[in-house]
Amino acid sequence: MPEPSFIGIDLGGTQLRVAAARLDGAMLDRRHATTDRLGGPQAVVAQMEALVGAVRQRDTVAIGIGVPGAFDGEKGMVLDIPALPGWNSVPLEKILSDRTGLTVILENDAKVAALGEWRAGGGKGFSNFAYVTVSTGIGGGIVAEGRMIRGFRGLAGEVGHTRITDHSAVCSCGRQGCWEAVASGTALARAAKAAIEKAPSSLLAKVAGEDAPTGEHVSRAAREKCPAALAILNVEAEWLAAGFANIQHLYSPQRIVLGGGVSNALDLMHAQIVRSMEERILSGHPIPEIVRAELGDDAGLIGAAYRASETQG
Repeated sequence: MPEPSFIGIDLGGTQLRVAAARLDGAMLDRRHATTDRLGGPQAVVAQMEALVGAVRQRDTVAIGIGVPGAFDGEKGMVLDIPALPGWNSVPLEKILSDRTGLTVILENDAKVAALGEWRAGGGKGFSNFAYVTVSTGIGGGIVAEGRMIRGFRGLAGEVGHTRITDHSAVCSCGRQGCWEAVASGTALARAAKAAIEKAPSSLLAKVAGEDAPTGEHVSRAAREKCPAALAILNVEAEWLAAGFANIQHLYSPQRIVLGGGVSNALDLMHAQIVRSMEERILSGHPIPEIVRAELGDDAGLIGAAYRASETQG
């Protein structure tokens, strides 16, 4: 008897992506739509229902949803999504289950991406592994001794809000000192803006042009040996190493898989990250392998489908 299929949903502030997949990571069908932010939860749930109907297979049995915000896993309720207005105390599991007739389960979006990389990507075969996504913010998921760490109410893994310095810009959470405040793609863009203001004739300024500078601009300029861009990535590597060292001391993963937009520059920072970690890690603690994520945007979809499969055990 063939294995059943599962549906993964990546609920994003800009894009809503849905896919049907099997547990070997094979995608059977996928669809996407621009998230109807202005329509609120009712409109977005209607979009989910339509996309689920489009990708659903005869043997589909459950749906997993990656949520980019706070939720109550026991009640199946979305509590708040900062990127989507109106998503406060929405019983998403029940609503979508009633509309589709399928079991529905919620999970943090970074954790489903971690689950995807663990089962079918850069963390495959590792029983102790950490996934860190560095883009607008920093999120993550930890696998220890062959189990995803979820913690009380599923809230474990907010690595981006571990305190790492006494001085930083204000973080997205409203506090100072978070890892996210100094090492995220947002922080990288902020550093690029400051560098361009200081050196408006730099190659970095030329690469950015009239656009607001981004981490991608920094990466492109660094590949062309721009001193300003290389200096920014050197600082970024130091901050990433500081956060990775904390993760290593807490969980001792064999491998750290880096996802998100900043991972595109990992090859430019890898040597510096390792050197800095060697200075920070306690004697006797190994330096983990640090690799780029393999699944890209599919990690969340595949991971959400895997999360859905856990409802069947």
